[in-house]
Amino acid sequence: MSRRNGPYDCGLDAAVDVIGGKWKVLLLWALAQGPQRFGELKRSLPDISEKVLIQQLREMETDRIVHREVYHQVPPKVEYSLTALGTSLNTALEPLGAWGLVHMREIEETYEARHPQAG
Repeated sequence: MSRRNGPYDCGLDAAVDVIGGKWKVLLLWALAQGPQRFGELKRSLPDISEKVLIQQLREMETDRIVHREVYHQVPPKVEYSLTALGTSLNTALEPLGAWGLVHMREIEETYEARHPQAG
């Protein structure tokens, strides 16, 4: 996904630029559980490639919604956590998650009707 990085037409336009893509919202939900290492995030989203995970985490760090903490020890340790901005974004996404939960069956049925070979 191509990022615009402003100027934006509205607040939703700016928010979509930050959370755009398949994985960022799922990474936000995973990090809401607390700080996690790269391997933990990879295991929680097994379909994401390492390359894409690295890319998404870097973008989220650049957007200041994820903090990357490097511990100078042997072996090296790196943890990712939500910043205050990331936590507030997760809070803003909670109603969307609730909407998806309420309408999940309908969404799945619609998807299956459009993609009969996917099932």
